[in-house]
Amino acid sequence: MCIYRQKYSVIGENQYTSNVESGSTRTKIKHWVELFFGVKVIAMNTHRLRGKARRMGPIMGQTMHYRRMI
Repeated sequence: MCIYRQKYSVIGENQYTSNVESGSTRTKIKHWVELFFGVKVIAMNTHRLRGKARRMGPIMGQTMHYRRMI
């Protein structure tokens, strides 16, 4: 599966957004959405989001990068 968060938001009529793995390609995401929802994808936009810097005591870390599809 390429979608790692089970969170889907409805933006408008027949428009959905979800966060997917950062390594997923547009064709993989399109194929997965068509299989999962049983719809034909007309258009899709994606953009990559960087992870946020987090500190746990003296150690700096970073959350995972992810990609958002609309």
